[in-house]
Amino acid sequence: MKTHEESSYDRMTIVLHWLTAGLVLFQFALAMIWDFFPRSERQVIIVAHTSFGIVLAAVLLARLLWRATAGRRLEHGSSLPDRAAKAAHHVLYALLVAVVVFGVLLRWSGHSPLSFFGLVIASPFGPMPHIAHEIIGDLHDFAAWSIIVIAMGHACAALFHHYMLRDGVLQRMLPNLASPARRVGRYAQEGATK
Repeated sequence: MKTHEESSYDRMTIVLHWLTAGLVLFQFALAMIWDFFPRSERQVIIVAHTSFGIVLAAVLLARLLWRATAGRRLEHGSSLPDRAAKAAHHVLYALLVAVVVFGVLLRWSGHSPLSFFGLVIASPFGPMPHIAHEIIGDLHDFAAWSIIVIAMGHACAALFHHYMLRDGVLQRMLPNLASPARRVGRYAQEGATK
């Protein structure tokens, strides 16, 4: 029988997962609110959005490298829901890469440099037509909204597993939050050995 640690993701995977989720939500919130601000303040929010987008890119790269090398991989079943969950994870990774790439291209295609907390990164490309800027903007928005929709489904599925199926799937990303049944079982096991 696997220990709780063996059936959970490793600490780095968990940290990178929640850091990614937090950055995605923060980025989405910034994009949703900047139109409510005056132009001068809006520009500050857009620069923050760009800067944290670069942070998201670094976290995503770290997450993919960790997953490919040292991260703990858990066994998944071959049922249709298991395969759908795995496919959703792959789609989320692809969309995260896409939203970052389109975000960078969006700044550069709009004849604006990329700004990383004040460090200006000029475009390596020449001027782009306005239609290209609009298409890149639409693709960036589509990828962002797709991430939010799929991530909401992902979160709902995790809560369904936790509250309805009670199968410990959510605990794999929250290893310190053992379910009451696990805690009772662990305490009973510890009592039996004393």
